[in-house]
Amino acid sequence: MTAATARCPRIVSLLPSATEIVCGLGLRESLVAVSHECDHPADVAGLPVVTRAKIDVKRTSREIDTDIRALLRQGLGVYDIDTERLEQLAPDLIVTQDQCDVCAVSYDDVLAAVRKLTGTTVEIVSLRPSHLADVWDDIRRVGAAAGVSQRAHDLANHLGDRLVALGRRTRDLRRVRIACLEWLDPLMAAGNWIPELVELAGGTSDLAAAGRHSPLLDFETIVAFDPEVVCAMPCGFDLERTERELAALLREPRWRDLSAVSAGRCFAVDGNAYFNRPGPRLVESAEILAGLLHPRECSDLLPPHAAARVAASVAA
Repeated sequence: MTAATARCPRIVSLLPSATEIVCGLGLRESLVAVSHECDHPADVAGLPVVTRAKIDVKRTSREIDTDIRALLRQGLGVYDIDTERLEQLAPDLIVTQDQCDVCAVSYDDVLAAVRKLTGTTVEIVSLRPSHLADVWDDIRRVGAAAGVSQRAHDLANHLGDRLVALGRRTRDLRRVRIACLEWLDPLMAAGNWIPELVELAGGTSDLAAAGRHSPLLDFETIVAFDPEVVCAMPCGFDLERTERELAALLREPRWRDLSAVSAGRCFAVDGNAYFNRPGPRLVESAEILAGLLHPRECSDLLPPHAAARVAASVAA
């Protein structure tokens, strides 16, 4: 980047977590465009949008999964990028990702779009977090590209320190078995950074490995694990949508045999706002888990309306 650009970069963010990182670094005024899914902080509303989904995200979990798999089998991306608008905006820096082709515009599509831009040099920072440490490193990388390295270093350290404090608070508490579900039909256990959040929150889960993509899950595995807490956090779904989509799972005959269901400790959370966005709000995500796992000791960490208790079955 040139010296002039470094003073005031024009930034395009192609995924929600990147938007939150950019704004967390105090660079909201440098954002010139975002993705169709970027909704936090609230004042990004109204910014030009340069992506769109190729599928109907209002369909059921099963239908969305089927549509995505069909696109990927054809070697197609799940999202489109508006190259014409991108060229009009003339960004200096694009923040994207190559961690998951389902989560945002694919890295290859971003490269293809940038090659079509004329008369400009664009820096691309591609995020690929698998562990919590990767998220903090991504914050530093975005900060370095935008010319605010010290600010990024301070933010990453602050977020890491908050999680260290949470880990100390739960260190001596009994480990509670929890099933974190990233998708409901088909079932998927939440992987990547979620097992680390669970550990910090005072829980344990053997359904997914830290640092690895979220695996498909059969109900027999859930029954064998017999979680004491179930937390539904589907990627891309808010709390209300998650509650609706849970209906299919509640029809499973063995659902009511789980210890978590018997104890009334099954919850829906806003996976879209918190758990599935590898950015600053992963700290709040860990605190929400702590409040659900250890309500007596950590209820003060649970924000109002952060979780909804799930019924034992679908109403007749």
